[in-house]
Amino acid sequence: MKHPVSSAALAACAIAATMANASAQANVQIYGIVDGAAEYYDNADAAGHSLVRMPSLGGGMFPSRLGFKGSEDIGNGLKAVFTLENGFYLDSGSQGQGNRLFGRQAWVGLAGSWGQLSFGRNYNAIYQSSFDVDVFAASQYGLGSLDPAIPNGRSDNSIAYKGVFKGLTVAGTYSTGRDTSSAGGPAGTGCAGESAADSKQCREWSAMLRYDGAGWGVVGAYDRIHGGPAAAAGLNSSGLSDSRLHVAGFARAGAWKIGAGVLARDNEGALTQRSNLYYVGATWRAAPAFQVDAQVSKLDYRDSDNDARQLLVRGVYELSRRTAVYAAAGRIVNSGSSALALSAGGSVGPGLNQSGVITGIKHSF
Repeated sequence: MKHPVSSAALAACAIAATMANASAQANVQIYGIVDGAAEYYDNADAAGHSLVRMPSLGGGMFPSRLGFKGSEDIGNGLKAVFTLENGFYLDSGSQGQGNRLFGRQAWVGLAGSWGQLSFGRNYNAIYQSSFDVDVFAASQYGLGSLDPAIPNGRSDNSIAYKGVFKGLTVAGTYSTGRDTSSAGGPAGTGCAGESAADSKQCREWSAMLRYDGAGWGVVGAYDRIHGGPAAAAGLNSSGLSDSRLHVAGFARAGAWKIGAGVLARDNEGALTQRSNLYYVGATWRAAPAFQVDAQVSKLDYRDSDNDARQLLVRGVYELSRRTAVYAAAGRIVNSGSSALALSAGGSVGPGLNQSGVITGIKHSF
């Protein structure tokens, strides 16, 4: 019997060879990030034990990935475009995003002066709206610890549009079945949808408006997902939905960059439906090859004491244009019976606070 990871590796190699052969006819690029880290955190369980580990959900600074993207000029101002992007876990070599071969992105489309239209597995608007605002982005310590949907904002079976007109960006997605994986976690919630008997089952839609000025930008995005009979996280009916509204902005001045935002959520599958996630972060370019990032955030549940606060700081030293080493420290304060871990995919005892440190190396190609 073939091992699934081995089969996936052979498939990726075959695709890479095909892309190389096709590069004479079209603009094809192979790219990626390899990020490995080790971390320590306390209060990993109710007994207060500490843990040393390599993160299993990605790198410490950026999730590892291998991607193929390309375009072909087909005339009349049109281009055919595609992206296939695999996410993998460096600690074990296994595939991410619900055990998908191309779980980060998998789409093909057309692009022109009017924008881009793509079909496949696309980023939704909530994911896109965090670019240039959330200074920690999809790192192991970040907003994803408070709301895993932020760094996992992708939808299967989706149609996506994005257009940039001077400083204005308009984007949107519509999915007929948002999550075909049932592997568990935020990227495998088992909601394939596409049911003739229920048109709302596992649907998703999102929209984004963004404006960029000289050294600043503001963005607003909305996303709504519907449930289905086998869906996880309490959304066991198409009549139940989980909605997020993200409003944020950023500014750059000299060696500084500041970003802040609020994400309002209405989750009909949860006991406490409504929450607000507030955050503000800053980056200081202390030297040409060294920067410091810091961020403070709070997850506030309405009509509940089960809130959480997070404080993060990170230093990044660039050894070259492609390689950097980093170290980060953080603390999360859980109120009531909240059990949100500092590290994405980690664990913490209910109501316990948690402190941790992580260090690693990132190489991009």
